[in-house]
Amino acid sequence: MTLHIPFDNSYARLPSQMFSALPPTPVRAPALIAVNDDLAQLLGIDPTGLRGPEGIQALAGNMPFIGAHPIAQAYAGHQFGHWNPQLGDGRAILLGEVIGSDGIRRDIQLKGAGPTPYSRSGDGRAWLGPVLREYLVSEAMHALRIPTTRALAAVTTGETVRREAALPGAVLTRVAQSHIRVGTFQFFASRNDTIALRALADHVRARHYPDAKGPADLLRGMMTQQARLIAAWAAVGFIHGVMNTDNMAVSGETIDYGPCAFLDAYHPDTVFSSIDHQGRYAYANQPHVALWNIAQFATALVPLMPDSAAAVAEFTDIINHFPEVYEAAWLGRFAAKIGLSDPTPDDQTLIEDLLALMAQDGADFTNTFAALSTETARDQFLNRDDFDAWAKRWQTRKPAKKLMARTNPQVIPRTHLIEAAIRAGTDGDLGPFHAMLAAVTTPFTANPTFATPPRDNEKVRQTFCGT
Repeated sequence: MTLHIPFDNSYARLPSQMFSALPPTPVRAPALIAVNDDLAQLLGIDPTGLRGPEGIQALAGNMPFIGAHPIAQAYAGHQFGHWNPQLGDGRAILLGEVIGSDGIRRDIQLKGAGPTPYSRSGDGRAWLGPVLREYLVSEAMHALRIPTTRALAAVTTGETVRREAALPGAVLTRVAQSHIRVGTFQFFASRNDTIALRALADHVRARHYPDAKGPADLLRGMMTQQARLIAAWAAVGFIHGVMNTDNMAVSGETIDYGPCAFLDAYHPDTVFSSIDHQGRYAYANQPHVALWNIAQFATALVPLMPDSAAAVAEFTDIINHFPEVYEAAWLGRFAAKIGLSDPTPDDQTLIEDLLALMAQDGADFTNTFAALSTETARDQFLNRDDFDAWAKRWQTRKPAKKLMARTNPQVIPRTHLIEAAIRAGTDGDLGPFHAMLAAVTTPFTANPTFATPPRDNEKVRQTFCGT
């Protein structure tokens, strides 16, 4: 085919037990949903070619990209705290890697590309709803300047997949700085495969943490990136929904948008995921779960150290710094949201008091912060006297409206609107999806159509995994 992608596949050169080589499974009649022009150009790919007949066939897995080395990656993981020794890419094929014009190496992966040795009796397919959701949310997160996997393209397959009903199939082309997870390290550590484990650690250090001199530095770098990432989630009201160790990327990017959601009415105990019955992954629990996951990563690195007892002591000391790194990142993010560029420890109390008022009144998370740079913030509250008292304290800090305006989004991917776009797309109308994509990728631009919280009859109280 004439479509050129400059692949350079370093992961496929690692020990063969780290993946299974296989092509995507072809589909019947692919049709284009969307192509991300800006991302394609960053990767050195002609977006016009992706939109053409050959490009659509390749994005569906029907035609190989020249230079690709398709593989499914092996990994394990803790799922809701329970160990699963065998997971892996059950419905995704990593085509290869591309070094973008910014010098960063990224994976290109087809998600929903058919069964692999890790499918565990699954069909390896994705239906349209999760593909549209991940496209919208991942591109919104990028626009919000939060590290994330991204969507290069999406196609329908012309086939149905069976979930609770027969649903239209789709394939997402996902881009990430890598798809290596905490669970990837756990897979080899649990099998005492130090050869693969060391190769993986060296690969990750070279790819993501080039200044790291060994496993301790790798742990420290990964811990820092995760602390900053979870603080960034908190600042936009994002709930991942399924923070298993196989869903935590060691690069520090947000990965695997399953039962995710953004807060409407604020409450720290909010849970959306239909399978999170105990609230393990509630909004306020995310830093605690991240710390737990990082401890599992540290455990997987211990076999690479010459003295395991000394390694445990050193790694424990590193992990114990997570709270201070997270709290500093959290304070920086939230201080900017209330217009403070030089936060003090007292400002943490000021922010927490505002959040307490918001939780008390069920104030909309996004709209409350967006309104702080206007004269309408008190309208978000039922008890306006309490807000006025808080605002009087806040004004003594001389908040900067311009800082708030460039920090607080006007638009986030509200779950009820995502669901409406999915319903329309399932019926063959992709207009709502494209309209919402335009809105969420310009999140600091006022757009009342996409900024209105759901009415009672529109509220989505549960979200579901795409599998």
